[in-house]
Amino acid sequence: MTRSFKFKEDSFNIGDTISLTYKIKEGEKQRIQKFVGILISLKGNNDSNRMITVRKISKAGIGVERIFPLSSPFITAIKNIRKSSNTKSKVFYIRNLSQQELKTKIYRQK
Repeated sequence: MTRSFKFKEDSFNIGDTISLTYKIKEGEKQRIQKFVGILISLKGNNDSNRMITVRKISKAGIGVERIFPLSSPFITAIKNIRKSSNTKSKVFYIRNLSQQELKTKIYRQK
């Protein structure tokens, strides 16, 4: 399984904290929204059907996951905020961790 992908010359790995900017169309208007979270999964075997799953913790303390197709014209930018030292291809185990446990498991120094 792949643990990384490229988007506009930038490389992203599973476990990295990313900021994803995308367009939302509401009626006649369009707005841009950011989704900042941890990249937990990568699906698809080629660029046309590749999708990523990003998880964040909302202000209320509830975990929110969102699936984005990478070939979508609504994604405007993806930025890497923090690199991780993760070696697994999927990090679904972070769903049951607290914030402190998450930091020690994902971002530990080797």
